Amino acid sequence: MLSNKSSVLRRHANRRTFLGVAGLTSAAALPLPAIHASDKSGTKNAIIGEGEHTYECIHDWGMANLPKGASYGNASHGVTIDSEGLIYITHNQGNPGSIFVFEPDGTFVKNMGAFHVAGKTSRGHGIDLRKEGNEEFIYLAASDSKLGFAKLNLNGEVVWRKELEQLAEETGKYPKGARYRPTNTSFAPDGGYFLGDGYGSNWIHQYDKEDNYVRSIGGSGKADGQFQTPHGQWLDNRDGPPKLVVADRANKRLQWFDMAGKHLKTLGGFLFPADIDVQDDLMLVPDLHCRITILDKENNVIVHLGDNAAWREVALKGFKMRGQRPKWEAGKFVHPHDACFDQDGNIFVTEWVKTGRVTKLRKV
Repeated sequence: MLSNKSSVLRRHANRRTFLGVAGLTSAAALPLPAIHASDKSGTKNAIIGEGEHTYECIHDWGMANLPKGASYGNASHGVTIDSEGLIYITHNQGNPGSIFVFEPDGTFVKNMGAFHVAGKTSRGHGIDLRKEGNEEFIYLAASDSKLGFAKLNLNGEVVWRKELEQLAEETGKYPKGARYRPTNTSFAPDGGYFLGDGYGSNWIHQYDKEDNYVRSIGGSGKADGQFQTPHGQWLDNRDGPPKLVVADRANKRLQWFDMAGKHLKTLGGFLFPADIDVQDDLMLVPDLHCRITILDKENNVIVHLGDNAAWREVALKGFKMRGQRPKWEAGKFVHPHDACFDQDGNIFVTEWVKTGRVTKLRKV
């Protein structure tokens, strides 16, 4: 992402904009924060969190502004923000394109990413932005094994696409019949990037700033350094040299690696971590199992936003709740799939739910 978080995207090494660029421990559960109502401007939005991390839940942010015929379809998947504050949301099995773009106030701007449409619907998934020189670029992973990983400019024009055939040749990791379905991208401080094959063969592929293949990290397994669904990753430079931190979703943990791919540490205590964002000393972890976690610089849990054991039991039963919009409750999440901070410390959350749902957590 771009510039430091104190400016329009205070995200040097933070999620969704970036400038230029083993021991097992546990994130212990905290007491449930209070949820109450706000009646600002005549509305009654739930308030969640505690202390400095208290937020007004503005569910279905921007949805009323979608043009006629536009839909998130089966899910709102990824979110990123550019240097002007525009919000980019990927969607799956919706239309048109695979990306919707909004102004910070929720005004719809445009749709993009039509090349990630398969058949009649979209296959949008992971999306991240980086400034390279004087221009910003989107790195986009499709939720489809037959659609290439791509780099495009903010006008939606494709700079390049990397198809499975090329990836297989470069990495040597994809013999005939091997699974491939990339989920997310992250960026290295030297201008390189990491591509996570989270739904495929559980590799994270590292490339340098010249787009040359460097190495693959992980592979399938439960041991430190291995993954079961490395769904999302980001650069963590909060303490010491920059590190790659990976949301190892099905293993219910985060893992850290140095820039040479060496495993450094593992942090357990998560439910189903889906992705990561960093702002200043804070780490944001959307968890597909109904909550969002904020960690401090030492990776201690500050707060679990929306955490409610009774609600989680209902929401996870057969994963049916994702298609039962009338039963969704204010201040509670169904399946957070991605999340990122904006310049003011607000949080945008996208959920893996039918019809899609974007929630703005406005810091109060």
